[in-house]
Amino acid sequence: MSILDKIFPKKQDENFKKQLKNVLGFAPGRLDIYIAALSHRSVKETAEENNERLEYLGDAVLSSIVADFLYKRYPKKGEGFLTEMRSKMVNRQQLNDIALKMGLKKITRFNKIDGSLKNSHIFGNTLEAVVGAIYVDRGYKRTQTWVQKQLIIPHLFMDDLEMQDINIKNKLIGWASKNNKVVTFDIVEEKMEKGRRLFVIGVMLDGEVVAAGRGFNKKDASQIAAQLAVEKLGLT
Repeated sequence: MSILDKIFPKKQDENFKKQLKNVLGFAPGRLDIYIAALSHRSVKETAEENNERLEYLGDAVLSSIVADFLYKRYPKKGEGFLTEMRSKMVNRQQLNDIALKMGLKKITRFNKIDGSLKNSHIFGNTLEAVVGAIYVDRGYKRTQTWVQKQLIIPHLFMDDLEMQDINIKNKLIGWASKNNKVVTFDIVEEKMEKGRRLFVIGVMLDGEVVAAGRGFNKKDASQIAAQLAVEKLGLT
């Protein structure tokens, strides 16, 4: 019995293929790769069956594609601007929002009993895994085309992103200053995950944690934490 037969009964197979095609915009070649990409570790523990390896790959591929896109779109902009724009485009919250709009939640396999997962960023992580699966299935060039047509053009409006507050941390710090509050960004946790150092940065307001962000560098984690804090405090 193949892995496909084990995970999806035959009667559900065609329906899954149709759902996947609707989300991707094309019929996948290696269906097993996409099954792994859509399987969270809460339902599949082994590395070859869940999406963590593909998420790792997709994260790198997506970052490369977005970097190339920005480099060509803004030939006169410096490294700082390009880095900030890339962060806006591929941060966890942004990717999670895009994944939900694309309908990935409906076909992602995760432990639905665990309520915390429903409101987490696992769907953004799944989107990265899907990018990894497309790369394995179709190669870099087709993945690059797919990312531009299915992610960047319909979901990432560059003019709006340019006008977006460049540093949400400044907005939060400014609000705290006006209201005689002390805000700091502290490392809550630092660990190795998937071969990379993962940072969890907490936004501390008068010594209490308001929100926390995760990222593979301190800047991204801080920005995500600041965004969550701003939303929680109703400053948007």
